[in-house]
Amino acid sequence: MSKKRESWGSNVGFLLAAIGSAVGLGNIWAFPYKMGRAGGAVYLIIYLILAGLVGVPMMVSELAIGRKSGKSVLTSYQ
Repeated sequence: MSKKRESWGSNVGFLLAAIGSAVGLGNIWAFPYKMGRAGGAVYLIIYLILAGLVGVPMMVSELAIGRKSGKSVLTSYQ
């Protein structure tokens, strides 16, 4: 079964997605570390729980919508 593999529409799109990913990872790793060092352990625990409960389902649904429609999430809602 040979399926045609999808690719990025342009280098700019890939670059913007990579930058967004790096910023998101910086948020997930740096913010909790700084909060934990500053004594905000309760806030840190709530933050991590909400990041998992809200972020993961949103990411999975965005990927599923994109796969099903073959378009971006915004254009697939139109």
